[in-house]
Amino acid sequence: MSIKSFGAKIFASIIHKKTQKWLKNPVETQAKVLADLVEQAKHTAFGQDHDFMAITDAKTFAQRVPIRDYEGLKPYVDRVVKGEEDVLWKGKPLYFAKTSGTTSGAKYIPLTKESMPYHIEAARNAILAYVHETGIADFVDGKMIFLQGSPILEQKNGINLGRLSGIVAHYVPAYLQKNRLPSWETNCIEDWETKVDAIVEETVHENMTVISGIPSWVQMYFERLKAREGKGVGEIFKKFNLFIYGGVNYEPYRAKFEQLIGRKVPSIELFPASEGFFAYQDSQTEKGLLLLLNAGIFYEFIKVEEFFAANPRRYTIGEVELGVNYVLIISTNAGLWGYNIGDTVQFVSLKPHRIVVSGRIKHFISAFGEHVIGKEVETALQQAMEGTGVQVNEFTVAPQITPADGLPYHEWFIEFGQAPEDMEAFALRIDEALRKQNVYYDDLIVGKVLRTLVIRSVEKDGFQAYMKSIGKLGGQNKLPRLSNDRSIADQLKIE
Repeated sequence: MSIKSFGAKIFASIIHKKTQKWLKNPVETQAKVLADLVEQAKHTAFGQDHDFMAITDAKTFAQRVPIRDYEGLKPYVDRVVKGEEDVLWKGKPLYFAKTSGTTSGAKYIPLTKESMPYHIEAARNAILAYVHETGIADFVDGKMIFLQGSPILEQKNGINLGRLSGIVAHYVPAYLQKNRLPSWETNCIEDWETKVDAIVEETVHENMTVISGIPSWVQMYFERLKAREGKGVGEIFKKFNLFIYGGVNYEPYRAKFEQLIGRKVPSIELFPASEGFFAYQDSQTEKGLLLLLNAGIFYEFIKVEEFFAANPRRYTIGEVELGVNYVLIISTNAGLWGYNIGDTVQFVSLKPHRIVVSGRIKHFISAFGEHVIGKEVETALQQAMEGTGVQVNEFTVAPQITPADGLPYHEWFIEFGQAPEDMEAFALRIDEALRKQNVYYDDLIVGKVLRTLVIRSVEKDGFQAYMKSIGKLGGQNKLPRLSNDRSIADQLKIE
């Protein structure tokens, strides 16, 4: 055992003990976080506008701070972007994480000196939780890679601006710098396809032990490695034994990854975003991701079915229930208040509080009142694939409201790595699995409002071509699993 791996085990034990303290006291931990946030921001423009001096608990906070998305908070953000101090949080932010907006163009998410450390610590602690539980730490002696955006930062009125993954690249601990790939120069390549080719050349002969990134883009890296060397990734990297991912559900990709790698590799799921690092997988045996209750973020939860009501109830951590689909609302030490990040979650455990990401409040299909969410289509596809040998590279689903003939239906656009022998039978398997999860969808099928879903096979690399056509190839960009319209569906090329 190396000194580095021995040290990792000791450090993992220390972090585990610290984690146990707050996860066993969730209500008190969150109350303390809220009180600290309000105290630090009470003299800001936002704090004065919303009478922070009078806030004493979650109830009075909810009375004074309405739910907002980026558009709702934009007037305050614009003031910060122009260089004004003490607007949403004390002083000025260290960075803006630039993300793609749907209606407002670019979004500028502030990152402060108080919030930035939590992004780094959460990723570190996820790995240490794995070390503590499994006792495996030898991967720290090999090379590690994170497929990410460029670390080159711009300036916006004296504040550094870039993609979150690029900003985080500036915070890689010194003890990992020698192990980290790709090089700074390769990471700075903007064109994603050129960058992946450069990463392949730079890593193919290295001792890669940890690989991380969004599954769809890691798959592209793996495919090019295999094409170059003519053998599986697991054979190229014989000591590759940990895959770290986030952004999308890994399950639809798992069979394809195992085929590309040539064996099973343990994995850790993360739930990071520009707005905060919310959760990570802390166990290889328990379902769900540990919600980080002591990380400078106060959480509120709104039931999905109540979200669009005039004044929906906001639940705190002590009031949530298992299996309920909640819209996640956050208030943070980066100055986001009552902020709807757009993600929906379900609790799978309350001791400790573990969640699964169930979808996006804007990404759903309810063209006929079915309320189908991301988690349901991903689970249905995974169940349909079991034992069939079918492999899926990527997929998305849209409603077909006005078919040329017959009843309307859900249209599934799938790029197969290994297509089913009987497409109609496979479609029926997905349909049956979806009907078992969603009673509204089942009622529509039974009532002959909808007919069984239809699968369209997307040509090879068709989704990559689509993402490239809209300027979102690679990095942290993700394909929506669901659309309530045909904005994506009508641009895809079918075999």
